[in-house]
Amino acid sequence: MDWRCPRIRILLLSVLALVWMGAALARLTYLQLFRSADYQARAKRQQQRIVEVSPRRGILYDRHLSELAMSVQVDSCFAVPAEIADPAMAARLLASVLGSSPEEIEGRLSASRSFVWITRKLAPETAERIRALNLRGIYFQKENQRFYPHGELAAHVLGYVDIDEKGLGGIEYALDEQIRATPGRMLVLADARRRWFDRQEALAGSGADVVLALDRHIQYIAEKELAEAARQSRALAGTIVVQDPENGELLAVANWPPFDPNALAGSTSESRMNRAVGALYEPGSTFKIVTLAAALEEGITRPDEVIDCQMGAIFIGNHRIRDHKPFGLLSVSQVLAHSSDVGTIKLGLRLGAPKFFQYLRAFGFGTPTGVDLPGENRGLLRRLENWSSVSVGSISMGQEIGVTPVQLASVMSAIANGGYRVRPRAVREIRRGSEIFPVAAAEPQRVIGPKTAATLRNMLEGVILEGTGALARLDGYTAGGKTGTAQKIDPATGRYSATQHIASFVGFAPINTPAVTILVSLDSPRGKYHGGEVAAPVFKRVAEQVLNYLNVPHDVPIAPRLQAVSFRAQPNAPAPEVSDFVPLQYEPSAAVEPRATLATPAKLAPVAATSVPRAEGREITVPQLLGKSVRQVTQECLSLGLSPVLIGTGVAVEQVPASGELIRPGNRVTIRFGRRTASAGGSMGRN
Repeated sequence: MDWRCPRIRILLLSVLALVWMGAALARLTYLQLFRSADYQARAKRQQQRIVEVSPRRGILYDRHLSELAMSVQVDSCFAVPAEIADPAMAARLLASVLGSSPEEIEGRLSASRSFVWITRKLAPETAERIRALNLRGIYFQKENQRFYPHGELAAHVLGYVDIDEKGLGGIEYALDEQIRATPGRMLVLADARRRWFDRQEALAGSGADVVLALDRHIQYIAEKELAEAARQSRALAGTIVVQDPENGELLAVANWPPFDPNALAGSTSESRMNRAVGALYEPGSTFKIVTLAAALEEGITRPDEVIDCQMGAIFIGNHRIRDHKPFGLLSVSQVLAHSSDVGTIKLGLRLGAPKFFQYLRAFGFGTPTGVDLPGENRGLLRRLENWSSVSVGSISMGQEIGVTPVQLASVMSAIANGGYRVRPRAVREIRRGSEIFPVAAAEPQRVIGPKTAATLRNMLEGVILEGTGALARLDGYTAGGKTGTAQKIDPATGRYSATQHIASFVGFAPINTPAVTILVSLDSPRGKYHGGEVAAPVFKRVAEQVLNYLNVPHDVPIAPRLQAVSFRAQPNAPAPEVSDFVPLQYEPSAAVEPRATLATPAKLAPVAATSVPRAEGREITVPQLLGKSVRQVTQECLSLGLSPVLIGTGVAVEQVPASGELIRPGNRVTIRFGRRTASAGGSMGRN
């Protein structure tokens, strides 16, 4: 073949051209048919950037539709570094306004040429100062920012969010999926040199609104009184829970120390903790209500049964447990009123470990309450097989068991509402536009009978009228409750601390138609540390304000002249005995554990029903009530301004004080009802 022949050369070049064109066509076909999506994505990444814009979260309301949390639009600042001629100068100017370092801002500007955030969610005055700089390449974008109009109010229940409006605590976290809407989007377009030339925006959606069970006014009362109590007692922390005993709704949940969700950076993890559901503590003497409830429900005791408290000491498992005061013979009502450890332990021993454990489980100890707030602690209740020889005695008086404030408040609510354990809840309904989705309450569970609950309510009133809760006595209202003082565990030694205590009081009011259950707990108060000294007065202040705010009718009739002095200590009156606690000490002994025994029931001497300071120039003659029905007795007592305490059914067979005695307005008259007997007299033992 002659390569010098023109025809051959042309043919060879034509073949080479066809091969080259075929290869190029094949490559283009491959890129167009098989790799086009990949190259389009690369082009978008080079030319476009999608930036998420904070969504508008739903509004959080209190039960009266007052706004507690909302979203407001604010400016965020971003930069297009390709348009900034002198990044170092721009960084210095921006740093002077933002209070940050120029190096940090310059580092951001060097991270991209098309888009970088400078700072997000600016205060209006800061945004105006940046605008005044008139810097090329600096722009603003509207974003939603969470705002809490009442600052610290209910912050532990409401929770808080991060910079992207994602819930991190409280209801904001628990219902984040419903409250948080789809984020908005900002599309930034750049040319081949990555210079920004356009942007498009997709608006953010709106989340669902939430109506809480909280009442803003009651929450304010609780937080105000808790702050004052913490200041006076110098407590490290504290909690107040106000609950509707009928449906379990949480009307207020106050915690100390507080925090402001609008200034989250200035708070600590300790201050952000919702202690009402997350703080675990030994309840101390407040737990005796559970022991008494179980004993009364099982029918192994009666309020007027007399127990030998053995002058303040009892042996259990070769250990001696001492009472806070040497008591002799006390009725069961007095055991609760005076918070006798020995008397309570005897009832716990009579119940026995298996039966006692059943009631502890029935009341919900050792399991979550199911409250719709995050971070709930399930409490601490050891398995029955892990109980020691002294566990029954220890748990009977509130040791060796861990509870949360919400758990204990729910137990008191069960006594107040007639024996039903109801799930505490903070959310009433969720709203999406015009649609309303009520949050259904859990089915109540009966734990004790209505008769037991009514008996225990009367006994708890005695705690306030003549026991360790004297400083919780309300003006114009009856109330029942229980004090508690418990030692804390020292983390360093694993033993009970001699100086650190939990002082608490849990109660309800009024007695016959309870409207609220209130728990007050103070962690490590200094100086006075008994629950009856530091927590009971807080209960009094909160309860009086809340009941008046709710327009609950007074059930203690008092004359106008007595309003200012009713139920208040007189200048020369002796201070009430409010101690309910002695440091827990198990004292080993070689003595054989004596069997817990009960004294033979006996009638106690009549006690004058004096519960109100003397009214000048007015006394009431106690009427003859024997033989009358419950309705007749109630009507007659109330018409005279007396407070009847009714026990049993049938006709009145006993009354204290006896007919014809002179007493002051508002005093109690205790009447026992039953079948009429020939021996029915005019006096009886104290209930």
